[in-house]
Amino acid sequence: MASISFPNEDIIPKPNNKLIHLVRHAQGFHNLSYKKHSIRDPLLTPKGRTQCGNVSATFPAAQQSSIKLLAASPMRRTIYTALYSFPDLLKRGLQIVALPEVQETGAVPCDIGSDPEVLEKEFETLPVDLSLVHEGWNSKTGCWAINAGAVQKRALFVRRWLRDREEDVICLISHGGFLHYLNEDWDGFGEAKGTGWANCEWRTYEFKAGVGERDENATLVEMEWSRARRTGTEKELNDTEQAELVRTTVSRSKGGNAE
Repeated sequence: MASISFPNEDIIPKPNNKLIHLVRHAQGFHNLSYKKHSIRDPLLTPKGRTQCGNVSATFPAAQQSSIKLLAASPMRRTIYTALYSFPDLLKRGLQIVALPEVQETGAVPCDIGSDPEVLEKEFETLPVDLSLVHEGWNSKTGCWAINAGAVQKRALFVRRWLRDREEDVICLISHGGFLHYLNEDWDGFGEAKGTGWANCEWRTYEFKAGVGERDENATLVEMEWSRARRTGTEKELNDTEQAELVRTTVSRSKGGNAE
């Protein structure tokens, strides 16, 4: 992703309700080649750890200090992205809440998470809250299935979960495929890569509905300055264009991914 700068914090428009930072995980070993998609729940590469260090160094301190909740997919690459990218939040006493619903959308080995007991052993001395991770979360069946309908239901659950939390600034680390379902924005989606998000890319959103309003879809809208910092003056897709892109992309992807 091209180098981008954060706008002057004094002129950042305040959200009308909550601020949601969405982050894609850093480079994992599965991102190196298709052959490595056979690795079960892979770790980050050395480059991935460097990417996390860059996030830690460049994510504005004032914005980091305002984050009240840090959540991540229970996949190892997302948990470690959170650990390495936001150490100051953890020093402040925050824990990483592992949220199974934001796992990646595919069923290849690299997109299948580890069993709860394996995760508990690996992260037992680290500030990771695994209380929401239960047996079967990695089964890719039932509510965890990879078909588009199931993934859309999980994305809706997550948007409502974020909306209904008491924290007003939340950071969530997820995956390149799932993030498109979550923000309902398929602009830039690349079928070959399975995503339009770069490793460790972060974008900032608010909810479309303001305080006191109710939106059952809990629609997320990217903050204008967030979109501008990554796309410049490129025109945003209108609702009709976005709907057509969703229709064609989701029908081709069928919920599958490896990002």
